[in-house]
Amino acid sequence: MMLSAHHQGIGMTSLRTRERLIQRLREKGIENSKLLAAMLNTPRHIFVDEALASRAYEDTALPIGHGQTISQPYIVARMTEALLAAGPLDSVLEVGTGSGYQCAILAQLVRRVYSVERIELLHKQARTRMQELQLRNARLKYSDGGMGLPEYAPFDGIMVTAAPEEIPQPLLEQLAIGGRMILPTGSDRDQELLQIIRTPHGFEQTRLESVIFVPLKKGLN
Repeated sequence: MMLSAHHQGIGMTSLRTRERLIQRLREKGIENSKLLAAMLNTPRHIFVDEALASRAYEDTALPIGHGQTISQPYIVARMTEALLAAGPLDSVLEVGTGSGYQCAILAQLVRRVYSVERIELLHKQARTRMQELQLRNARLKYSDGGMGLPEYAPFDGIMVTAAPEEIPQPLLEQLAIGGRMILPTGSDRDQELLQIIRTPHGFEQTRLESVIFVPLKKGLN
């Protein structure tokens, strides 16, 4: 990934600021060295409004408009590390492109990423950012995320970045045998992050931790 001077950042968006974020992630238990390197090298400040750029490397979620947020870096790292826990993945589906930050991290760690977003303006902005960062293995689509992308299934991994109240059946069906899905589920005030592994005999579900995500909505906007 080639970084221009704008992407490299200055002051509160500089490499030194990013390094402090990575140290905080390590202290919170994130261990995957390739993931930490990807997060160090990815300019999170270009995924938020310019007015919020100075806060881009705080370990906090930030608004990106349209009632959506860019996830807290720890949650990005936690979900990505869980997704990759069994080793390298070939094909991953992300449901909820949002700003594109999570997609940019995944694109540096897996062979192919497919990402769907139901809000057209966010989809277009994220696609522009992927092009700026020359992440050519990420394919973004304007689509209702709860339906997934059956035309590219099965996926070795699925990551959902908004919370459905129940696990969408189409996503379970698009998960490869041996594949894993990481997603939050629940109501606005009571959500948990789940890991689901598809076996030849069904699905194994593990609770990872309590989380807060925006709800997964249906339809296009």
